Amino acid sequence: MKPRSIGFSTKAIHGRKHFDKHEPADHKPIRSISTPIFMSSTFAFESAEHGAQVFAGKVDDYFYTRMGNPTTAALESEIAYLEGAEMGLAFGSGMAAISHLMFGLVKSGEKLVYSDTVYGGTHMLFGEVCPKYFNIETVHVNGCDLDEVARAVDDRTKMLLIETPANPTLAIIDIAACAEIAHRHNAPLVVDNTFATPYLQNPIEFGADIVVHSATKYLNGHGDVVAGLLVGPKKYLTEVHHEILREVGGIISPFNSWLILRGIRSLPVRMDRHCASAAEIAKYLAFHPKVDRVYYPGLRTHPGYEIAKRQMRDFGGMVAFDIKGGRDAGRVLCNNVNLWTLAVSLGDVDSLLSHPASMTHSTYDDAMLATSGIGPGLIRLSVGLEDVDDLIDDLSQAFKKI
Repeated sequence: MKPRSIGFSTKAIHGRKHFDKHEPADHKPIRSISTPIFMSSTFAFESAEHGAQVFAGKVDDYFYTRMGNPTTAALESEIAYLEGAEMGLAFGSGMAAISHLMFGLVKSGEKLVYSDTVYGGTHMLFGEVCPKYFNIETVHVNGCDLDEVARAVDDRTKMLLIETPANPTLAIIDIAACAEIAHRHNAPLVVDNTFATPYLQNPIEFGADIVVHSATKYLNGHGDVVAGLLVGPKKYLTEVHHEILREVGGIISPFNSWLILRGIRSLPVRMDRHCASAAEIAKYLAFHPKVDRVYYPGLRTHPGYEIAKRQMRDFGGMVAFDIKGGRDAGRVLCNNVNLWTLAVSLGDVDSLLSHPASMTHSTYDDAMLATSGIGPGLIRLSVGLEDVDDLIDDLSQAFKKI
């Protein structure tokens, strides 16, 4: 009989058991339950010969934290484990993860394709920085329109990147269909899984090659870290690690690695609460007379509802809506909430509220905002862990000010 596989919560808490193997002077073994923080920039060699072997690549030991750190290695192993990938890499930010990946996969004169509704920093990197400074052709497409994706991806394409659920419209893109299109041209599919986390969605199961996370968000979960993660096959990430990360140097600090490892252990229970409260708030907004439209993949009216059911275990903690009265009405709402914090980012224990057109997606011009479905009155909610009735009451009193 095939042994029963353990559940996600057990995996998140127990992981791969990274116990401290550093042997102290008294030779007593240390069996730390919490992964230790190795806050050291450098590590000693046993001898001159040992140092020479390490630098020659004959011995794989830690010697300098830019090249590798035990605490960060534990995080990289854990995220790969949770996503079902061969290898993981940690970076100083989500944008560092995406840019280092781009450096590793796409060369000057080549092409990358990406879905048009993505985080504003990703849009700026691909839409402005890549063509201007690296001679990389970039094409943005409506990721929900598979025919448009298929027309854009060709044999020159070295990477197709999608974000699902997308920021900030919660658009749902068919991962398996995009993987088939990318693989038809020998291009890897990269999926930004920040909104869903590995608890709700595992893109590799649907054919994705590489998964990216802004670990700043749900994986850490407490609003006190900036970090990014990549997982995928060694054939892609080994080159990114050896030739890009080590030399460009967008590394994460060991302390931040430890904070994310700690956050991952409570990820399942936090995500359950985020999802349950977001569903209640989406239903409340769907019937509010001052709301034009609600974007939440758990609503049957959402165009990506069936795809979300197929590739996600729950619908996430993010909600967006178009407020009647546009930008001015949105400003009034933002300025009159009490429990909701007006701030960018997401995935925090605190509930956060933002206006994408003037904040996270201010790099989009008006035409791009319209193409991506980001209206001037779109409000994005990151539903936190407070009592949901209190969050709804706070929105209700703010609506009354409009």
